[in-house]
Amino acid sequence: MGNRNIRIIISGGGTGGHLFPAIAIANALRRIEPDVKILFVGAEGKMEMQKVPDAGYEIVGLPVSGLVRSGSIRNISVAFRLFRSMIRAGQIIKKFDPDVVAGVGGYASGPVLKQAQQRHIPTLIQEQNSYAGVTNKLLARRAVRICVAYEGMEKYFPKEKIMLTGNPVRQVYDNLASLRGEALRYFNLDPEMPVILLLGGSLGAGTLNDSVCGSMDLIETSGKQMIWQTGSHYYDRMRDAAEARGVTRIRVNGFISRMELAYAAADVIISRAGAGTISELALVGKPVILVPSPNVAEDHQTHNAMALVNREAALLVRDADARDKLVETALELVDDSTRRNSLSENIRKMAIRDADEVIAREVLKMVKR
Repeated sequence: MGNRNIRIIISGGGTGGHLFPAIAIANALRRIEPDVKILFVGAEGKMEMQKVPDAGYEIVGLPVSGLVRSGSIRNISVAFRLFRSMIRAGQIIKKFDPDVVAGVGGYASGPVLKQAQQRHIPTLIQEQNSYAGVTNKLLARRAVRICVAYEGMEKYFPKEKIMLTGNPVRQVYDNLASLRGEALRYFNLDPEMPVILLLGGSLGAGTLNDSVCGSMDLIETSGKQMIWQTGSHYYDRMRDAAEARGVTRIRVNGFISRMELAYAAADVIISRAGAGTISELALVGKPVILVPSPNVAEDHQTHNAMALVNREAALLVRDADARDKLVETALELVDDSTRRNSLSENIRKMAIRDADEVIAREVLKMVKR
């Protein structure tokens, strides 16, 4: 290899759940090996094409897109885009000449890892979910290392290639208890009342918002208070609904910039079950109610949630039941200190720190020196 700088391609994105780990791994690579050359490969038109340059990295895009599930004629266009993406991925690899290619999932991961494997370039897969998708299962056969966030992944991947690393998270939430006073002041909450935190994600989750909207009177008379993160898409409508009802114990937020304070204030957390979110919640260590989104590939959020439920580390309310049961379940959990303590203790056992550094070191071990 001579004295040239190490060259790494990181491929994938499409959603924050895939993109954030990719950027975290790149940052860890730079901390460990400051002269490393990193190129991202994403999908044209997806969030990574803006977010990756914002994080200080170069990115090139592939014209790849996902299948339309209804067997639509549009899948002919999808197949053509995949063919073009395979050719383009080969050209990118030939020009950049990477030592290792890491894939984090998302549309662009498949063509890039496939082309790297055909050229005998070492590949690493980072599987965030507890259920492996079709593409990663196919790519695993020729991957050198598969970094996973859940135990039991030998169901999907060759056991000897698996390494339990966890998922990189945005921020390590240490000493939350010491922030509680500041958190209650920040959200203008009553220190004598328990707090439920509902997280709808950056865009929001319609079912979760409807659940609160239909239960405002119940929350208002329960002796509890709520931090309600509606997501930007729903914020105006939900704020207007809360104002019309004259509620005083619900704090409506479109977006929460100080997540550490939201976590510090919370006694119970309600959330979707994305892989990155779950990894973060395990580090937070508060009792959690998960409502898996039904609008995701291969129902992977339900698989993620069940990995916790089976260890008595979270409660699950199905999306279809949320409007009737979610708020009531949360209020009951707040009142059950024994169950809250047990859930909190069990989810903490699933927390894995420093995943970004561990994965980055695995990538560097694969470089042929």
